[in-house]
Amino acid sequence: MAAIRIDDVADEATFRLIPPCANPGFDHRTCDYWEDAERGSKAARATWLEAGAAPAPRRADLTDNPFAPPAGGSGSLNPFLVGGDEDEDALENPFVPRRVVERPLATGVPRKLALLDRGRGVFGSYAKVLFADDTAVAYAQFGPLSAYPRGQRLRDLYPQLPVMPLPAVITCIATTREARRSGHASRLVAAVCEDLAGRGFAAVEVYPDLTRPDDEVSAAAPAFWERLDFALVVSDERFPVLRREL
Repeated sequence: MAAIRIDDVADEATFRLIPPCANPGFDHRTCDYWEDAERGSKAARATWLEAGAAPAPRRADLTDNPFAPPAGGSGSLNPFLVGGDEDEDALENPFVPRRVVERPLATGVPRKLALLDRGRGVFGSYAKVLFADDTAVAYAQFGPLSAYPRGQRLRDLYPQLPVMPLPAVITCIATTREARRSGHASRLVAAVCEDLAGRGFAAVEVYPDLTRPDDEVSAAAPAFWERLDFALVVSDERFPVLRREL
């Protein structure tokens, strides 16, 4: 029997080992389908595998916000912030225990790795890889709903879904074509669910796409999830929703 291990995608070395998609036109390592609700794509894009600078985050316009600090960042000190939460020159609060927060990988790494690592220091990894005898055979992407705008948009179509607490989501579960029907995807989902429960989530949801062929979807079929104790909470001929309480 193959030796199984499951690793978080938390560094570039593991990221490079993410297994290929069953559809050669797609690549997990360049997919931003769930992260970008407007223009996201699953397509293989070689340039995305190169290290590059992360795009600068867009900041809200605070011009008319009377509660915003003055321009230039010279606002009053917040004594409740932990050292490092403000700019590096902020005064240290001696009454607050120091904690080290790991910074997400943002520059000098492939763009998708930066997306997967956004939760570092707060949520944790957004992806896992399952290895059988040191060969990567399965991949899962997951995280808080807020990390995946396409998932949020789809969920908004169904007001009957619970509003609180918001679930975690598994946006992708995939095995290599050669490793199918070996139970690897089920093992990986079980590990993801255990991890999510440990991170404090009360439920996890998945959003299968029934409009495309099997090799073009990222969230498997409802029957797969039902075998893993997910319940069908929205029955839809195109975009059903399944949910599992953790």
